Order: sequence, then structure tokens, then C-alpha cells
Amino acid sequence: MYLLESKEEKGMEFNMDLKPMKILIIEDDINDCNNFIECIKNRNDIELVGMTDSDIEGLKYVNQKHPEGIVLDLELNNSTTGNADSLEFLSNMKKIQLNYQPIIIVTTHVNSKRTYEILHRSGADLILYKDHPKYSSQYVLNKFINLRKIEPQATLETIKEELEDTENKISNSIYNELDLIGVTAKLKGRQYIHDAILYLIQNPNSNQNVIQYLTKIHKKSGNTITNGIQNAIIHAWRISSIEDLTTYYTARVNYETGVPTPMEFIYYYVDKIKKEI
Repeated sequence: MYLLESKEEKGMEFNMDLKPMKILIIEDDINDCNNFIECIKNRNDIELVGMTDSDIEGLKYVNQKHPEGIVLDLELNNSTTGNADSLEFLSNMKKIQLNYQPIIIVTTHVNSKRTYEILHRSGADLILYKDHPKYSSQYVLNKFINLRKIEPQATLETIKEELEDTENKISNSIYNELDLIGVTAKLKGRQYIHDAILYLIQNPNSNQNVIQYLTKIHKKSGNTITNGIQNAIIHAWRISSIEDLTTYYTARVNYETGVPTPMEFIYYYVDKIKKEI
């Protein structure tokens, strides 16, 4: 738990035009905390008024320090006095009678459109994916300064557009790769393959088995889905030329079966498309 005195205390009064921007950080990763501290030392537009690994302590700091911006780590697994899931922080924030609305940026290792929608409904202004190549403490702080200048509704619309653009880009890449080796749209397994790859890219740290995930969204048995994927792969290896297969699918194939297993096939494209995006 950390608490830093602000450069200029205004009591209960809050001025949205006050410079520098007051930031509260709720984060349990010590490396991330240190990175934020180092970045803020070299800026004159950000003032760190509090840092804690607890969502419960974070609420106290909101009441005491009235930060204009809040960095909220979604997974507080190492929190000493708070909850592992910081969604409760967003719910409790609504119960506080504040005379202003702080800008809330959620940082997370989860990359799920559904999760992001829940977070936005709960009050998050922006969600930043920690495993994205562009992610850094400096990047987060820059987002606060940018959001300070944008109308709330415009911000929400921009976020939705960015989410849709990212998912569409990944989806188009998957379909393009499948077309190159002959997994055509008429094959039932094509959609299963697509959804599996998309899910694993968006949720790299999920503990849920991808076949179990597919059974839930397609309402089919695990055997039906696995067979559909395997049949699509076998079809591609039968109709496509060896030149196309060796060009576009460069992973090793078991010489006894002559085709990759469903999981080998799916994870090959997860890795390949992640490098492309």
C-alpha cells in the first residue's frame, strides 16, 4: 500500500481543469507499480496521489484524494487486503456520493469483448490489454491525458469501434489463412476452427478448455465439434496441393497420420496470427 501527498490539496473541492492530472493506481504487480512511479517522475502533467494493491483501500483513497483518473488492475491476485476481482470496486464506486466522475482505465490480461462490455457497463472508460505490444505504463498515462479532453459519449463510441475493428481484423486473418489451405466455407468445421483460434487469441490466460468453450457457444457435443474440425483438416490435406500446404502450414505433421491433430492445427494458427497482428 502506498499513499503520496498531493502537491496541492483542495479538500473536498475538485477542479477538473487542475494541472497536473491527479492519478490513483490500484495495481498488485510490483514491477508495474515501479514502472508507473518512474514514468510519473519524468512528467509534469501527471501527479500520483495514491497507489495500492487493494480495491478496498482504493475506495478510501477516492474519498480522501478525489483523483481525476484511476488505473484499475482487473486481476488483483496478489492483493493483501482486497478482492482478487476488482469488478467489485466499480460497483462500490457507484455508491460513493462523488461530485465528479473520475476517468477509469482498467488494465488486464483478459482480451474478451464480452468482458469488456461488462466493464464498460460497470463504469470503466477504457480497457487496456496488458499483453498488447504497445502496452506500457507511459501508454496508460498518455491515455489519461487524451481522455481528459474527450467527451464521455465520444470516448465510449471510440472504444466500441476499436474493439470491433480489432476483432474483425483477427477474424479476417483467420478466414484468409483457412482459405489458403482449402478449409472452405462449406465445411462445418471451419466455423469451429475460426471460433477456437479467435477465443485463444483473445483469452491467452484462460483456464477453460477450448473445446468446452465451443460446446457452450455452438450447443454441440465435444465429439461433434472435434470431429468437425478433424474432418475439415482431412478435407484440406486431400484437396490442396502439397506446395500450398508446405507453404502456408509450416509446422511438422505426424508422418503416420499425414495430417495435424485439431489442437496442433488450432495452436499453429493462434501463434501465426498473433505474430501478424
